[in-house]
Amino acid sequence: MLRTAPGRLPRTARDLVLAPVLLSATANVIMELALPPVGHGVRESTVTSGNLFEHPIKRFRTTNTYLGVALLGTDDERRAYRRAVNGSHAQVRSTEESPVAYHAMNRDLQLWVAACIYRAFEDTWGLLTGRPGLRLPGDVYRACAPIGTTLQVRPEQWPADRTAFDEYWAESLRHVSIDPAMRAYFERLMNREYLGPVGRIGLRRSRWFTTGFLHEPFRSMLDLPWSDADQREFEERMRRTGELLFRLPPMLRRLPYNACRTDLRVRRRLARPLV
Repeated sequence: MLRTAPGRLPRTARDLVLAPVLLSATANVIMELALPPVGHGVRESTVTSGNLFEHPIKRFRTTNTYLGVALLGTDDERRAYRRAVNGSHAQVRSTEESPVAYHAMNRDLQLWVAACIYRAFEDTWGLLTGRPGLRLPGDVYRACAPIGTTLQVRPEQWPADRTAFDEYWAESLRHVSIDPAMRAYFERLMNREYLGPVGRIGLRRSRWFTTGFLHEPFRSMLDLPWSDADQREFEERMRRTGELLFRLPPMLRRLPYNACRTDLRVRRRLARPLV
């Protein structure tokens, strides 16, 4: 496969699997969890094996395996991973004490999570190519539907085109909110408490990058300071990162997703749990 030079649009959805999207991971999780049923479902979940603060390495593996399978995997691999994830999601449902009703198998909630992940790929690509705010080609956008349809999202639920996606996004933003419990959870997330003492290394810069990747209204809802100078520096840092990244061969640019997909294949051969 030909390398994609800076400033060029991706030819396929496979090209979107870029290591630096991990820089936006915390911001992406905040956006996902700012929809109350998603946020409280994660915060209250009794499936402790998937708890980021208790099992950060496993959570990293399972999340990135899902993305690798959704964008790089075969239909058979997607079905196998769907069954494994469904086993965990089926246990995540609200109780009488929950502030909102939720169930992790809900297609609409999964669509919101998938939409946030898509924005992370699109935003990162634009910043790396020095074109912040770009919109990806229609074929690439439609090929990203498996981010949601690998689980319960129906193909017809994925907005038909990029214009329809913008309409869906704007409507969904009307339903996001951050209550004190979720704000405390997000502070723990941004402070990287899941990494223990190691998480304090480079914490200030990490929070800065997270703030840069956050869309409005999430940044304002968390009272995170951000200036025009911050924005200019953020865009320049990402553009320079892109200049280095696009010199790498595709195999390296797809890390860690291709490595996690290989791990999935090994686990299937050895009949080990996938999640």
